[in-house]
Amino acid sequence: MPQELNSVNLSLDFLSVCEAAAIASARTMGQGDRKFSDHVAVEAMREKMDGVPMRGRIVIGEGERDEAPMLFIGEEVGEGFHKDVDPEDFPEVDIAVDPLEGTNLCALGANNAIAVLAASERGGLLNAPDIYMDKIVVGPSCRGAIDIDAPVRDNLKNIARKLQRDIEDLTVIVLDRSRHRKLIADVRSAGARIRLIGDGDLSAGISAAVAGTNIHALMGIGGAPEGVLTAAAMKCLNGEIQARLVFDPERLDVDKSKVPPAETVLSRLREMGINDPNKVYDTNDLAPGKKIIFVASGVTDGSLLRGVRFFGSGRRTHSLVMTTESRHIRFVDTVHVEGGPDTVIRF
Repeated sequence: MPQELNSVNLSLDFLSVCEAAAIASARTMGQGDRKFSDHVAVEAMREKMDGVPMRGRIVIGEGERDEAPMLFIGEEVGEGFHKDVDPEDFPEVDIAVDPLEGTNLCALGANNAIAVLAASERGGLLNAPDIYMDKIVVGPSCRGAIDIDAPVRDNLKNIARKLQRDIEDLTVIVLDRSRHRKLIADVRSAGARIRLIGDGDLSAGISAAVAGTNIHALMGIGGAPEGVLTAAAMKCLNGEIQARLVFDPERLDVDKSKVPPAETVLSRLREMGINDPNKVYDTNDLAPGKKIIFVASGVTDGSLLRGVRFFGSGRRTHSLVMTTESRHIRFVDTVHVEGGPDTVIRF
């Protein structure tokens, strides 16, 4: 029988994994090549993950095997798959990764690019398809106050009541996309403020669940894989996400010719065990695991994490590490030292 997952110990290994991806992608910051930034992050994350003491399985990654040579869905990773080891000595772990969330942000040198990983015991994370997902995310104070099917004004009214403030004092974060014209108009009509972002709705969702960021909700359509990662973070932060898959091209500002037919998408969903494409998912549906690990490392500076800083003899990273098992939320500031005994360390 495999070892039981110790999320506290594994979280430190996963911290090293995210730090490696963040450092690799940060070296490409501002170079304008988003694909290359993502590529080096994937390579660094995959190499580091191979030394983690686990039998890991990627449930959310860079896509199917044919599209992604590494960190593809279903890939087996970790020390427990090496030769000459006893697989029973290693825990079975499901892993969701986004080696570089905000590839455009990194390529442009903009804020809030991060390297992210979530993990759980086997079966603890939804194997979400790489399609779009409508989401609403709030913090602990507003759990139970939201309904993804309710009008925007009603949700904002309920959030304001829970926070004991006026709607006019709320700030909602929304991806700046043409598909959100009506959503943006509804938020403005209700009287709330909006912060529009170009990319990175995962880091934005985390901000909505943390007091002091002046973000009170995230609303709108983003990626489904990011929705699962957000749910893992919400399990650790006591926040809430509600979500529904979106595959109607009329609701999306994308090239319609590149959107697969609905029947193709539905067939793929059935293969993944999703029989109700209109299901409303809550936090526990997306991340049902009892032992959730969530790690994020800053690539560029953001509202929660500082980006990677390089100096002559090393680099410095800033990360967030959370587990449901320990109930600890750690901000980890690490100086990675290179060089010999005469190296000057900068803080």
